[in-house]
Amino acid sequence: MNQRPTDPPDTLRVLVAGMGYAGSRFLTCLRSLSGAPELGARLEIAYHARHRTREDIPYFASLRTALDEFAPDLVVVAVTDSAHAEILTGLYGYQGFVLAEKPLTSGRDDLDAVADALRGASGFALDLVERYSETTTALQEYVRDHDLSLVRAHATWGKDRINDHRPTVGVTSEVIHSLDLLRQLGPESAELLVQGAVGVCSDFSVSGPDVLDSVALTARLGDAVVSTYSSFTNIVRQRTVDCAFRAPDGGLVYASTEYDTPVWDADHLRVWKRENGADVTLCEVDTRGREAPAGLRGVVKLRRLTADALRYAHRRQDPAVPFAGLDESLDLQRLLNRIEATARVTGPARYFPGGRAVIAEADWERLG
Repeated sequence: MNQRPTDPPDTLRVLVAGMGYAGSRFLTCLRSLSGAPELGARLEIAYHARHRTREDIPYFASLRTALDEFAPDLVVVAVTDSAHAEILTGLYGYQGFVLAEKPLTSGRDDLDAVADALRGASGFALDLVERYSETTTALQEYVRDHDLSLVRAHATWGKDRINDHRPTVGVTSEVIHSLDLLRQLGPESAELLVQGAVGVCSDFSVSGPDVLDSVALTARLGDAVVSTYSSFTNIVRQRTVDCAFRAPDGGLVYASTEYDTPVWDADHLRVWKRENGADVTLCEVDTRGREAPAGLRGVVKLRRLTADALRYAHRRQDPAVPFAGLDESLDLQRLLNRIEATARVTGPARYFPGGRAVIAEADWERLG
């Protein structure tokens, strides 16, 4: 690569690959962080995409040209799901930080080639944004501080993407959130072992006539049994994680977390036990009544992740929440691939037997 252009002190260069729905959300976060005291650096932002769609930031038609001429400190991979591997392998030799949208790849991509291309990067994080919910960190801390052991957990993670104009690899892009959250509630070294999976495919997506739109699975996580249901045809957004834990005294402790309800970043956690026929609340975190800062509605958690990635790229500051690093992301993708390959699938369901008229929406709340 060419020598990096000379910048003023404390300037970070960020390249966003993809400037559609996901890329625009990242751009909002980046602009809000440029020059902010919590970052301590000014940002120069450019983007790479197949076509130029905006004139307010520099554009590169070629990823290689962008890496050579713009020399970014951080690359955000926000292209459509099926193009992730193309961009990630195109980063071969890049030595900065990579922040990538989930899932890592599609089930048809060469994971070894992706891993090899990214080994030289200074850092990597997959956008598993619910790690940055205050409810997520509060529950993990309560479980750790009170030495609770997971007995049973169930997650429901769904939303309506019927006739969504954005291409997708299918519901593996949705179930990854619940799998990530469940894995963090078990013993540190426990592997999530899927016991069975069933699914439904349909023509819900512009990506094809038989894309996997929903999946239900059962699994073991150490001694615990977990289950999850995820769907892109859920009609209404529903994101919940319900758990039962064993306390050191043998009693049961319950926890219920609801995410992004009624709007994005509105989360609620309640932890309780039953005592003398009544519920006793042990911990509660509620962000539902909190107004997002101006211009940041729907990107509060994403902004926290983006800030952590920028601080690491800038001065190697450890993140407030552990990144989903490259090895962990590869393991998660292999798990998703196994689920997709082994699920007993019914369908396809036909939403549009006579064809469809796709409408490109701009409502982030609906699209999310």
